[in-house]
Amino acid sequence: MKAALVAEDGTLLHEARRPTGRERGPEAVVDTILGFAADLRDHGVREYGEPAAAAGVAVPGIVDSAAGVAVYAANLGWRDLPLRALVSERLGGVPVALGHDVRTGGLAEGRIGAGNGADRFFFLPLGTGIAGAIGIDGRIEAGAHDAAGEIGHIVVRPGGPLCGCGQRGCLETLASASAVSRAWAAASGDVEADAADCAQAVESGDPRALAVWREAIEALADGLVTGITLLDPRVLIIGGGLAEAGDTLFGPLRAAVEERITFQKLPLIVPAALGDTAGCLGAGLLAWDLLSVEVTA
Repeated sequence: MKAALVAEDGTLLHEARRPTGRERGPEAVVDTILGFAADLRDHGVREYGEPAAAAGVAVPGIVDSAAGVAVYAANLGWRDLPLRALVSERLGGVPVALGHDVRTGGLAEGRIGAGNGADRFFFLPLGTGIAGAIGIDGRIEAGAHDAAGEIGHIVVRPGGPLCGCGQRGCLETLASASAVSRAWAAASGDVEADAADCAQAVESGDPRALAVWREAIEALADGLVTGITLLDPRVLIIGGGLAEAGDTLFGPLRAAVEERITFQKLPLIVPAALGDTAGCLGAGLLAWDLLSVEVTA
């Protein structure tokens, strides 16, 4: 997990990382978060003479931001965890915001990253899975049930690979970094091969890699056109591990999307700017937003 002290303008003042400890169970992960938050508070006191005025926490899975509850996280074993209250208590009662990791990263990319200045954007990290964040006028649309932006579970290949959600042919089963890794490991015969290896093989002209890459890009383009049709974003921001392939991804992806659109307006398709610090920065922005609301009230 990553943590940071963030200034009001989004400047990263201090960053630290430590293992989640999830192999020791969900309670150990919570203990790690609380201890990490306390250590960060103490660092702020030592370096700046005062503790942070608020905190933001971004977690994966299903999050009830209004209630401050981490509803469900399969990888961490959480169910209905009152994380906001736990962190606030550990930090002496400071206000705490709880957010979804992808939407929080999208908030940072929209305000201070690749979407800065765009009134409408869609942030899409391609990592273990695929989820999205819908940006509107500097805020992230969470949806009526805190589930907006889950484009990874749009079915793009009916009857395709089984997804963890129970459907077949979901976008993330074909175009996530994990999906490309699985496909390239099978095609190359190297069980250790991953998406980065596939991108390198594409650059060298390996026909097996080109076939795997083409299938992923075509699936991704199909999903993106659905998103573009529904959301009409001005900027489409692609992040996550797969985006690290650079032009190997973005060149053919832009072409594939352009081939598929008809009446839709083609958005600017750009790589994310903040890398894996987006979540930390976004959590900091959530905290500053809390303070802004309190001042306004």
